[in-house]
Amino acid sequence: MGHVVDRLRGLPGAEGLRWTGRPGWHFTLAFMGEVDDELLPELHERLARAAHRTDPFPLRVHGGGHFGRRALWAGAAGGLDELRLLAERADAAARRSGVPMDEHRRYQAHLTLARSRDHTDLRPFVAALASFEGTRWQVSELALVRSNLPVRGVAGEQPRYETVGSWPLKGAG
Repeated sequence: MGHVVDRLRGLPGAEGLRWTGRPGWHFTLAFMGEVDDELLPELHERLARAAHRTDPFPLRVHGGGHFGRRALWAGAAGGLDELRLLAERADAAARRSGVPMDEHRRYQAHLTLARSRDHTDLRPFVAALASFEGTRWQVSELALVRSNLPVRGVAGEQPRYETVGSWPLKGAG
């Protein structure tokens, strides 16, 4: 995936995008926003159950798309039904633990590659991703990740991601 993003960064208009760093690449299953510390023990327990009920599955990065005129992403292929099920289970675990969640939407598997600063036309980037087929790997764990947002106004600062819990999928550990 890295070599494809390097090529994308060379396309006209790429300077109008804020690119995500490789260490931050991930598939978000359920965005939870701020989670109160007192909810964490139950959330951990429920996420562990969700992982235990889910078999490992194959996945690969595949193709791409955009959300509006703001976000460029790479998609996924392979075990999409399993990925959606795991996303639903993570969302349900959060709700049942008391985490206030945004309205429920159909899950769209994506890995955010860049965000537009100035409404750059994302179509050439999506076209360049259309035929991309990444290497297949086995999804074998569910992780709860905290986003530490960058300091506003610091040029080049990227979000930092911290794993605060992880659980093997059924039979994976």
